[in-house]
Amino acid sequence: MITLIPTFLNSVVGLAAAFLLIYGLWRMSSPVTAAAGISVAGLGMLAVVLASFLLVFTVSEAAKPHLVVNVCLALSALAIGGGAAWWSGRKVAMTSMPQMVALYNGMGGGSAGAIAAMELFGNRAHGLTELSVTLLGALIGTVSLSGSLIAWAKLDSLINQPLRLKGQQVLNALVMLITLSVGVYIVFVTQTGVEPLMPLSGLIALFFGCALLFGVLMTLPIGGADMPVVISIYNAATGLAVGLEGFVLQTPALMIAGMLVGAAGILLTLLMAKAMNRSVSNVLFTRFGDTPHKKHGSITGTLKVTAAGDAGIAMRYAGSVIIVPGYGLAVAQGQQKLYEFVKLLQAAGVGVKFAVHPVAGRMPGQMDVLLAEAGVPYDLIFQLEDINDDFANTDIVLVIGANDVVNPVARTDKSSPIFGMPILNADKARQVYVVKRGEGKGYAGIVNSLFYTEHCDMVYGDAQAVLVQMIEAVRGLGLSATG
Repeated sequence: MITLIPTFLNSVVGLAAAFLLIYGLWRMSSPVTAAAGISVAGLGMLAVVLASFLLVFTVSEAAKPHLVVNVCLALSALAIGGGAAWWSGRKVAMTSMPQMVALYNGMGGGSAGAIAAMELFGNRAHGLTELSVTLLGALIGTVSLSGSLIAWAKLDSLINQPLRLKGQQVLNALVMLITLSVGVYIVFVTQTGVEPLMPLSGLIALFFGCALLFGVLMTLPIGGADMPVVISIYNAATGLAVGLEGFVLQTPALMIAGMLVGAAGILLTLLMAKAMNRSVSNVLFTRFGDTPHKKHGSITGTLKVTAAGDAGIAMRYAGSVIIVPGYGLAVAQGQQKLYEFVKLLQAAGVGVKFAVHPVAGRMPGQMDVLLAEAGVPYDLIFQLEDINDDFANTDIVLVIGANDVVNPVARTDKSSPIFGMPILNADKARQVYVVKRGEGKGYAGIVNSLFYTEHCDMVYGDAQAVLVQMIEAVRGLGLSATG
């Protein structure tokens, strides 16, 4: 009877934590309450972890001699992992956040795979349903692990170019077919008692090895432009794997948390793909911009360069300004100076808004986080569908480090790799200033026709340095210019 109390308390805490996770995720749906939502969800997971130590009172007699060692190992793992996460979370730069998310996705998938490995190698997964779910969770988690690690390497510039082999899709399909066949064979020999062709442990190892290989092969050919969608896909995969292994372990908190993360990741993936006018299968199984032999529509006009100070003064005397942030702003760490400049414009009576494209940056939501970090009020930040109609009535648009998301060829050039992708209608404003470090192309590898229009001027330089010059120019006008 006494041993039932820890089990009961662990179940109660797990159920309470599940509700905290649901509530926390709901709070994360709004930028205003996202930080609080993360804290609530984190509190729920902390409670589950601590409550799991109650199960030491329920171990079998055979396991008791190893109890102290196992508890010490668990506490050490928590201390090392928690310390590393805390340190890296405080030190990581905003531009490196996508890499960290990819890495943590991989660790989540790897954890699910490790749980499955323990169940399989320990012969603890019994019954057709339990064994099948364990193998499915192992497959998804292991693919997420190796795929996320490749995504991390790409984002961190350790792998600079997509690696594409002749017959890549056939090879990928063959590896997946072998993986599934081995999994089915494991179920078959386990359930029927038939003598396997090789030791069961060897079959399980082969299964995991093929799954790891498939994650690598699937991710290597994908270009950098698709990394936001890839991160989202692996996030969903990790959540699904955790949910499946939670079912195997009969842990409600893991089941609910995993399924919530999986569902949210799938929805985000679909939204990201829609924002790029592409299907998820197109991202995974084709190459971004694979129209190299088609001649894209010709660009007319010339690039016009202007000084940062002149652009800043023009915005000071404008009635309305929309700012389009991009990855170049994150690279320059210019968000603080940008908001300082915005406050100067607001003090002078200029109406300022921010327009954020769903795939701006290298990670879903990166621009929103970047602006929030600088203290930009949430009511100034608008998503594509909420602000696109405002551009036609806007005096000036300031594009900082963005490219493809404001390229008008997405509407007009059917041969362009970004044709059909919803873009921010920056070209419809009366005047556009574009801050860029040089004349480089965007992720899609095409020229932006907006830059060659009559009402667009280029301001070349590091975003933070350019913004400093704009601030100095507006302040140099005197107090009357700033209210």
